[in-house]
Amino acid sequence: MENVFDVLKGRGFIEQATHEEEIRELLGKEKVTFYIGFDPTADSLHVGHFIQVMVMMHMQKAGHRPIALLGGGTALVGDPSGRTDLRKMLTMDQIERNLQAFKKQFSKFIDFSEGQAVMVNNGDWLTKLNYIEFLRDIGRHFSVNRMLSFDCFKSRMEKGLSFLEFNYMIMQSYDFLVLFREYECKLQLGGNDQWSNILGGVELVRKVDQGEAFGLTFKLLVTSEGKKMGKTEQGALWLDPEKTSPYEFYQYWRNVDDADVKNCLSLLTFMPMDEVEKLSSLQGAEINEAKKVLAYEVTKLIHNEEEAQKAKAAAEALFGGTGNLENIPTTYIEENKITEGISLLDLLVSVEFIKSKSEGRRLVEQNGLSVDDIKIKDHNALISAEDFKDKKILVKKGKKEFLQIIIQ
Repeated sequence: MENVFDVLKGRGFIEQATHEEEIRELLGKEKVTFYIGFDPTADSLHVGHFIQVMVMMHMQKAGHRPIALLGGGTALVGDPSGRTDLRKMLTMDQIERNLQAFKKQFSKFIDFSEGQAVMVNNGDWLTKLNYIEFLRDIGRHFSVNRMLSFDCFKSRMEKGLSFLEFNYMIMQSYDFLVLFREYECKLQLGGNDQWSNILGGVELVRKVDQGEAFGLTFKLLVTSEGKKMGKTEQGALWLDPEKTSPYEFYQYWRNVDDADVKNCLSLLTFMPMDEVEKLSSLQGAEINEAKKVLAYEVTKLIHNEEEAQKAKAAAEALFGGTGNLENIPTTYIEENKITEGISLLDLLVSVEFIKSKSEGRRLVEQNGLSVDDIKIKDHNALISAEDFKDKKILVKKGKKEFLQIIIQ
């Protein structure tokens, strides 16, 4: 069986390793318990998290045991990595709600049956620590000078780094020590923005328990130009279908840049690499076929095959003249709200298709807004129930965003 290290390297996941040869050898000779941490700072995982979930799935398929560490404790502090400002402080109730949402989503991708995987919350030990003991037993192993040399802290020094955040690296490092002791966890994985935190954990386990501990980081999901992927006009690309519909999710991947197709197919699908190479080598208009495959495969992984089929059919209905319009994003309004007529822009703001009337005016000025294929020329245009043929209208924003509004 192929070593999972080689699989991950071949697909382009691996960025940095504390002990590359030793890690590869370890993964080839025994069942390894490893962990990845996820701070529940929102009520859904987003597509940036999904790179780490894909790694967990690859590792589990190869016979290794994942620990999904939910940061109920570290989320109270906030990770400064990759930040230019202090993270928003969350209450215990918010964190608990987010934790429950994460647990539900993880269970779609990882087998948590007996012996296959573990899900734990670092709040179970971090919130019970005695601060003086923690400083004496754990804090003494960390050099402030060295910590300040890491990018996650160095980039914050000009704007100010809170003492609260300064504790984050020590807390995450302590997580590794706890998991090493409780579950014989030998390997911590994470995005490459976690490198300094991972190094801290590896070194702590080796110093305190003289344990065999290793770290690996993976590339973040970025475009060929180095910009983070997964951002839309509405914000993050969420895995929760209530926050990002399967159709919107599908369309995001359908519209990635040509140069990003290979990277996305490699990291976000399980397609064999020879098929990835073949699809990503298509040129000109043919590369759109590869994007359709990408959109379908990623949507199927996240939302299931039925939702992927619906999203594909909706896209074909809108852009190819075939398929089923019933599957496009849809919202409903009460007839009495539009009987006397209503400003079109007010309506679109109320159903959250545009953020503001000023955005709507800009769209009208740029010929970027239409209703049932008729361009809107007047930003004061009114719309009433009579304009809804069969009680429906189809609103288009720009070239690729649609919303069906139905009277109920």
